[in-house]
Amino acid sequence: MEFKRTPDERFHGLVDYPFQPHYLQVDDTEGGELRIHYLDEGPSDGDVVLLLHGQPAWSYLYRYMIPPLVEAGFRVIAPDLVGFGRSDKPTQTEDYTYARHVAWMSGWLTQLDLSDITVFLQDWGSLIGLRLVAAFPERFAGVVLANGGLPTGPIPEGFSAPLKEAYKTLPVVKAEELEARFRDRSGVPGMLYWRKFCAESPEILRPGDAVIDRVGNSIVITDDEKAAFNAPYPDESYLAGARRFPSLVPLFPDDAEVAENKAAWEVLKQFDKPFMCAFSDDDPVTAGGDKAFLDRVPGCKGVEHRTITSAGHFLQHEQPQQCVQAILDLKRGTDHV
Repeated sequence: MEFKRTPDERFHGLVDYPFQPHYLQVDDTEGGELRIHYLDEGPSDGDVVLLLHGQPAWSYLYRYMIPPLVEAGFRVIAPDLVGFGRSDKPTQTEDYTYARHVAWMSGWLTQLDLSDITVFLQDWGSLIGLRLVAAFPERFAGVVLANGGLPTGPIPEGFSAPLKEAYKTLPVVKAEELEARFRDRSGVPGMLYWRKFCAESPEILRPGDAVIDRVGNSIVITDDEKAAFNAPYPDESYLAGARRFPSLVPLFPDDAEVAENKAAWEVLKQFDKPFMCAFSDDDPVTAGGDKAFLDRVPGCKGVEHRTITSAGHFLQHEQPQQCVQAILDLKRGTDHV
């Protein structure tokens, strides 16, 4: 599998990101290997907090959460998914599949041999992370789910064919229009506009400017922060993963990984360790997505769920203190189990 590796100098001197890189090699599923980057901060014998990012972000999204968690005594681990951050980036969009992402992160997790994990999941971090929880429930002590989910083809079969046809002629909207498309529940789902945007828009080359700063965001992002979010992508050849991810979300009943996600749900319906929903109050992407977990996951019972206030989709950037508090509160709950 051909891949690109973002030059190290792109990551030098990033604002509020003083962390040292760590790397592991995983099987690329084609006889080669890919390098996964991760942060590993805090005491090596501390209880593990795992932070999984989504698309088009990378571990930089957790820069404000890592120091207070380390100060609280945790070993904090934050990987970059394949195709993002300092991890290797296969150059062909077809190299990216949902199943491969789960396999790559499963290989990474088992190599580190992590256990008693409290995991914080958001966006694609949840689509992959919840599959890890289902595959290795014995390794996880608790889950904080924030603006995420585990879809199993939620678009009804009767709407699938017309929406797939409509997608072919959807315009590639400007970045500033994306939030409105997500908030409009009367027409084509906003996720399809997002899928088209990522697949075709040149703006995705600069996610810090085009996305992190726009989707339900209530806090100003500085030019230095935008540059840091953009750092993994020197040019178009590094973008295959960022362009591909939205097309891998199982929206339609016949999409790949629907059956696998349904099987993962069967495990989650038996998961009785503390499971907190901490969705934000102004996310047009995942609003209402917590209900399925509150209704179906036993570990949600007796947990103090919360709403992260004054935050949009990227709540780790906007309200890191509230996100940290959610982890601390859940961890206090696991200590009494």
